[in-house]
Amino acid sequence: MTNPTQTIYVVDDDEAMRDSMTWLLEGEAYRVTCFDSAESFLKAWRSDMQGCIVLDVRMPEMSGLELQEKLDSLGSQLPVIFVTGHGDVPMAVSALQRGACDFIEKPFHNEDLLSRIQRALELDNQLSARRQRDGAISHRLDQLTQREREVMQLVVAGKLNKQIADELNISMKTVEAHRARVMEKMGVRTLAELVKAVMTVN
Repeated sequence: MTNPTQTIYVVDDDEAMRDSMTWLLEGEAYRVTCFDSAESFLKAWRSDMQGCIVLDVRMPEMSGLELQEKLDSLGSQLPVIFVTGHGDVPMAVSALQRGACDFIEKPFHNEDLLSRIQRALELDNQLSARRQRDGAISHRLDQLTQREREVMQLVVAGKLNKQIADELNISMKTVEAHRARVMEKMGVRTLAELVKAVMTVN
């Protein structure tokens, strides 16, 4: 399912290719934004962009591969689909090893491109949901007091209440109170859920 906030960013120096991609994708009700160079996309890039990039491997000045490396260094998680000529396949495979989502060879069938784009958009939705979940967990962790955080770390490490009380030199009743507040603030009901939440952001 396509998220209405998602955009397909087409980065290609070939005007005819940009026009045909726009016609195809807008015909499928996708939002499309085109760029005629890697540099122009880089200037427009924002960390909150959602969607995917359809990126030509060979472009003058900065190549598609160089743009991918630059975006990686900026922390971009936008899925990248490389469009490649036959001779560029080894480069495209290398790009996949460095984290690209997919590549497609020219000339390609429209249905093939559309199915790859749909997969990339689904991946983007998953990554976006994960970022939101991680952000929510981090926010909850920030609400814990220093003592609650200490108790939580020992609970997650598998220590019993008595062991925690001895280690922190506090009473069992205090440990139980801190433990209950940790569970409440973290929005979890079981120890397994707490461990999973802490592991997610560590």
